[in-house]
Amino acid sequence: MRPITDEEKERIWDMHQAGVPVKRIARMMGRQNCSMRELISRTGGIRPRARVVNERHLSLAEREEISRGLAAGLSLRSIAHELGRTPSTVSREVNANGGRGGYRAVVAEGAARRRAKRPKVAKLARCRRLRAKVEAKLAQNWSPEEISGWLARTYPNDPEMYVSHETIYQSIFVQGRGALRHELHLCLRSGRAMRRNKRWVKSGHGMGKIRDMVMITERPAEAEDRAVPGHWEGDLIMGKGFTSVGTLVERTTRYLMLVRLPKGHGAEAFRDALTKRIVTLPAQLRRSITWDQGPEMSEHVRFTVDTGVQVYFCDPKSPWQRGTNENTNGLLRQYLPKKSDLSIYNQRQLDAIAKSLNTRPRKALGFMAPCEAFAEAVAATA
Repeated sequence: MRPITDEEKERIWDMHQAGVPVKRIARMMGRQNCSMRELISRTGGIRPRARVVNERHLSLAEREEISRGLAAGLSLRSIAHELGRTPSTVSREVNANGGRGGYRAVVAEGAARRRAKRPKVAKLARCRRLRAKVEAKLAQNWSPEEISGWLARTYPNDPEMYVSHETIYQSIFVQGRGALRHELHLCLRSGRAMRRNKRWVKSGHGMGKIRDMVMITERPAEAEDRAVPGHWEGDLIMGKGFTSVGTLVERTTRYLMLVRLPKGHGAEAFRDALTKRIVTLPAQLRRSITWDQGPEMSEHVRFTVDTGVQVYFCDPKSPWQRGTNENTNGLLRQYLPKKSDLSIYNQRQLDAIAKSLNTRPRKALGFMAPCEAFAEAVAATA
């Protein structure tokens, strides 16, 4: 099969960045899946930077003019005059690429591109101290963005210890950089060995309507702007065989609590478990909970009577209305993988997982840890 042209590569990367699946890209390009996957995975799913040729250097079009001039028997000085270049430039070009008898424009262009490469040593490969810190935090399941923010906060006067989260991602995905071990991709939340762009949205299925819902539009402004702590977002994360764990995240501090559900997530069992967990908080820090329209919250009225905590419901298929919780659930998948049996975890183990997340720095908090922000909120309400 013929090689993939530069124009085709541009189209492939445009589609990949738009989230088009590899199989569909291959079908649209009339190529095999394996060739598309090899092209994309070669750079870890990261689009290579376009190479820019300095105008002082000869272009492919100019090299083709040189080749045609040589074939027509023109002198190097005449060719240089036609191109608006100095004779010495043309002379060096021809002598370096086979002379008058062996000069070929495409071959000369390829040789020039290879000679022009100046691989820059990645910062993580150059600085051993920085690399050790990054690898240690990745091993603790910290995200690259958390690591980048923590380093800037911990070493404010040491530029050598600064690194962007994109540099960390590229050092993991693009192995040609030679900075971080490739197996560290297993420490990322997704566990993927290459970058995957946004997926196509698939439509879901509706559920039965919960009675007496109070919608999110009626939630007080203090909850919306995160000005007052005590407003929570909640959800279930599901595992193998309908096992589940309840998650609660405080909107202002991003503090996480996990709820073990030994009797399943039926409405009554879930209400009992959530009630026992929420009443452990100070009264000033349990003002409201925002939930999706899952059937596990069908007994929300009785829950509110028992705890004094008002439940507000999101609109259907609107996960962004619980953005803090959705983001935290994604982080939790590093500890509670999909299709794993969540019933094996006792409350002590779940508390340990929550503690691990609560001690990780968050960008939204200026890279302060949620446990620090929550401790300040507790002290302020004491």
